[in-house]
Formats: sequence, C-alpha cells, structure tokens
Amino acid sequence: MSISIPQLPKGTRDFYPEAERIQNYIFDTWRRVAESFAYEEYEGPMFEHLELYTGKSGEEIVSQLYNFKDKGDREIALRPEMTPTLARLVIQKARELKKPFKWFSMPRLFRYEKAQKGRLREFFQLNMDIIGTESIYAEADLMAAIATMLRKFGLKDGEFAIGVSSRKLLATYLEEIGAPNPALVYPVLDRRLKIGPEAFAKALADAGLTEDQVKKLDDFMSCKSIEEVKTKVHSENATAALAEIEDLFATLTAAGYGECVNLDLSIVRGLAYYTGIVFEVFDKGKSMRAIAGGGRYDSLTEKLGGERIPGVGFGMGDVVLADLLAEHKLLPSPKQSVDFYIASFTNDMKKVFETAQAFRAGGNTVAHPLAAMKMGKQLDQANYQGAKIVVYVDGSKAAAGEFEYKDMRTGEMFVGNSEAIVERLKA
Repeated sequence: MSISIPQLPKGTRDFYPEAERIQNYIFDTWRRVAESFAYEEYEGPMFEHLELYTGKSGEEIVSQLYNFKDKGDREIALRPEMTPTLARLVIQKARELKKPFKWFSMPRLFRYEKAQKGRLREFFQLNMDIIGTESIYAEADLMAAIATMLRKFGLKDGEFAIGVSSRKLLATYLEEIGAPNPALVYPVLDRRLKIGPEAFAKALADAGLTEDQVKKLDDFMSCKSIEEVKTKVHSENATAALAEIEDLFATLTAAGYGECVNLDLSIVRGLAYYTGIVFEVFDKGKSMRAIAGGGRYDSLTEKLGGERIPGVGFGMGDVVLADLLAEHKLLPSPKQSVDFYIASFTNDMKKVFETAQAFRAGGNTVAHPLAAMKMGKQLDQANYQGAKIVVYVDGSKAAAGEFEYKDMRTGEMFVGNSEAIVERLKA
C-alpha cells in the first residue's frame, strides 16, 4: 500500500530557514521603523467571533473567510484583517486608554480567495494605526512612516508613490452631481482601473447613474492636481476636504516626503467603513498590486457597538512587498551567516563546547561540529553555515591562552587570543 506525500495547503507557504531569514528581515525592518516613530506593538487572537466581521462588513464577507463552529457551537472566523480586532480592543478599554495613541501589529491573516501572484490565503501584514484624533497630522505621521520604511528597504523616492484621495471629497462630489446611493457606487469606483471604461460605465449605470453623471465622475477621478479639482467642485464641504489634502501635502513636503505623495482620486478603497482620507502605495509603474493601503475610519468603533472614537491606519502585506524587493534586488542573502565556527583536529568535543560558550558569552554567533569528524568535513560545515572565522581549539602553533584561527573572508591564517580574534572579526 502506497502512502501519499503530504501536500502544502493551497495559498499557504512553508518557511524553510532561508525563507525565514528573509521574512525576519522584513519583520525586523517593520518593527524598527514603527518603534522609531513611537508606535507600540500589540497583538490579538488568530480567531474572533464571526459577528465581529459581519458587523463591520455585512454577511457577504463570510464567503471570503475561513469560518467554523467551535465545540461550544459558537460561530468563529480566522482573522482576515486586524482592524476589527483593534476596534474591539479599543472598545473594551475605551475609558482607560490615553488618547491619541499609536499602535502597530504584524499579524498572520487568513482569507479564503483565489491564490495568485501577490495574494495568498495565509499571509502576514504590518498594521499601523493612530486612535483618538481627527487631525490630518495623524495621516501625515503614517505616510511619513511608510515612506521611511520603504526607504529603509532600499527603495528610492522615484520608485514608489503614496497615492492620496478622500472619501469625504468624493462623497461631496457625488452629492453635487446628484448621484443616488453612494454605498452602491463606492465598490464600482474601487474597481475603475481594473475593469476598463466600458465595464466601468455599465457598472455605474447599474448603480443608478446617468450617462452624464458617469462622464462627470470619470473626469473628476482623472484629475491630477488639487487646482484641477477646484474647477470641478463648488460646495463648502468639498472646499474643506480639499484644504485638508493641501495641508497634508504641505506637511509631508516640509518633512522631506513631498516626492513620495501625489493626488490620486482613482483610489477609493472598497471597505465601507472609511470616512476621510484614503491612500494606497504602489511601485511607480503600478505593475503590481498595492504595496500598502489604508485610510481614516472615524465611525468603526461606533458600528461595532462602542462609542465613536476616530482612527486612521494602514496595512502592508509581506507577499507583495517581498516580490517588489526581489524585483529591485533589495532582499538580503538568504544564506546563513555566523561569526565563528569552533573546530578541533583531535575531536576534543569538551574543549569545543567550552570555547564556543566563551565566544557566545561575548554576544557572538557560534557554530561547531556535533560529532567527531575529519577536519575537511568541519571546514565544509563552516563554509555551509557562512562562518566568518574558524577557530581551532588544538592547533599546534598556538601558545597557552591562544588559538590558531582562519579568516574565511580572506583565507589568511593567524594566531592570537580571544580578544584578538574578536577584533579581527570586527575588522
């Protein structure tokens, strides 16, 4: 009887050590930048009550979830995003939390959808959010963090763009042109650049817009500057929404991020809970999915049963980001690298362990053989593990308190004590 080989579930990934090194590089960069902007890290459970997601997005969201009934007959779902969990945490301690506050998280998320390039069923996502202020400077802080993060990964300002739009501005324009039921229009607008002009016009017609309204809306969303938008809107609310965007851009320009942001009214974001500024981050050619996206959600806690607490945030997925960095050849080598490999000509394992521990005590990474083996095999292992220096515990040329050692980076041999060896490593 043949036994079938276990298969990886569709839309998921294995992280062998090489892949995990790349993943940790992404996580470490995310965390360092978030903390440099004074965001605090939080977490939540991998599954929540299903109603947390249906209460936010409606019953239609269920088709995109991994959901089940637990042994207590409760409806549960693996988390597809982090914002509802964040909202629940905020609601639970709304009076205790000092506002505004800045939090970040790097959760593992799950969505039941077609697996394709840049989109998997299981993935990680950086979430950064500011809760408790309606100030546009919260958006500025988040966008500055995004730009700083992408620069840290090695991308240049000309290689990515943060496109900025406003649901508030769009809502006032829809009102100006007399468009019915904006809730039906937003999902269509979010697909505008993906479905082509004819399909876009038909979908808007199906949502109740006239041919004239469709043309006006398409022209509006094609505007490339605030000055151009000003010629198309006339209401007080629209003027206020535009002034908000102008203030955002001026602030980011003053902080040195002006080249990273631009007006892009084609960005709508499909989620219904966005209330103000929305934004997406693309590589400059828009050849891939959005690297990140988010916006303001001032009513989400209220929708989920709590008091109204304003918030703004974004998510940046690891899959598209890793693909983008690979395309730009910005990922580090996935190969292992250690500071020292401790070797022995006589297979004196006690001396090997003793010496390894002495070097580790100084904060170094150290490898060594785990069984008796010839020196050739030890050096092969040192090479495979990327050792920078091989230290021989029983070399015949070393005096008491010293070691023979080889700098694998240059191939040179030396003799010296542990302090000299560590100095050589730093050189």
